[in-house]
Amino acid sequence: MKTILVVEDDKNQRLWYKQELEREGYNVVTAGDGTDCIKMVDDYLPDIIVMDIVMPKMDGLESMGKILSEHRKIPVIINTAYSCYKASFLSWPADAYLTKSSDLKELKNTIRGILGENGGRI
Repeated sequence: MKTILVVEDDKNQRLWYKQELEREGYNVVTAGDGTDCIKMVDDYLPDIIVMDIVMPKMDGLESMGKILSEHRKIPVIINTAYSCYKASFLSWPADAYLTKSSDLKELKNTIRGILGENGGRI
């Protein structure tokens, strides 16, 4: 079973993503900020990370940089409400950049595509 680390500071969104992705058959662990995310990567070594950008303590771009400096092969999907960060060179190392939506179909398809699962696309 593949493990997804969902990094989201909004508790309700974090729970919603966890429930929806578990229904898809994934093991899901969560973190509420970039600092906790780094600890969770070391503890669980996830197969993929779904990362918000604007968070307390450490934002998603900074934590992604720290994670990828040690774990280059872990794919990261930036999942944010802000499309303006897409042009930032700090977001370029991400495997995908998605704008949050109330429909998780695009996120689920992107996860499947990156993980090389049937029916997924990037």
